[in-house]
Amino acid sequence: MLKKIILIAITTLALIINVHASSDGELLLKKNNPNEVSECWEGFNRASFALNQGLDKVLFKPVASVYRTLPTPIKSGVSNSLDNLSNLVTIPNNILQGEFSKAGVNTGRFVINTTIGILGLIDVATYLGFEEYVKEDYGQTLAVHGSGPGCYIVLPVLGPSTARDTVASITNFVGGDAWYNITVNNDTQYFSDFDYYASKVTSGVDFRAKNYDSIDNLEKNSIDFYASVKSLYLQDRQQKILNAKTIVNTQDDSDWEEIEN
Repeated sequence: MLKKIILIAITTLALIINVHASSDGELLLKKNNPNEVSECWEGFNRASFALNQGLDKVLFKPVASVYRTLPTPIKSGVSNSLDNLSNLVTIPNNILQGEFSKAGVNTGRFVINTTIGILGLIDVATYLGFEEYVKEDYGQTLAVHGSGPGCYIVLPVLGPSTARDTVASITNFVGGDAWYNITVNNDTQYFSDFDYYASKVTSGVDFRAKNYDSIDNLEKNSIDFYASVKSLYLQDRQQKILNAKTIVNTQDDSDWEEIEN
């Protein structure tokens, strides 16, 4: 319940910020263009960014450094399993975006990898020739249906986002995330709420490990690291909304939303 209250507070804050996004006070939720994203509260964002950098240095980076030393089959298995779980968000968003064929393919991938692939540790579906998996989320769905990004916001711990995506993320806690419902909302004998939160923390570590050198190089070579991360994030986010194939420089093709969802 506390987590839901915090998320609602963050969402409300994002909307309040968004109201003051432009000089005429209008909401910037009309175009899916990263150039239209306003910096509505730069002071807060930079403070939040600094907090996240501190957490990265004392927590995520050291853990990711150890994680990188694990045998490749173990790291691949963890990544495959996390990707498989993310289908529980991707599939309903495929449907909401009218991508029924992709929803069918991803459902097939999920069933095959969960069963034959041992809870997703092995990506059997790819070996069987299933279409390449592309993640979708509720923020992308809102964008596809015409909602612009609104204001840029850096959430404490969770990282870069926009007003639209912050609002969309709460959908995961009101029935949109099947994995959350299975683990947290239901007391099953197979899974607990610890499994859900552990998977989210592991996603963050996995993402940091994949982008370990890229992030360090970007920080070292950037005049303004905050601005560089913002630019890369918004470009990457737009490419995912458009299902573009281009990969942003210095960044692994993993999803920047892994830490947020």
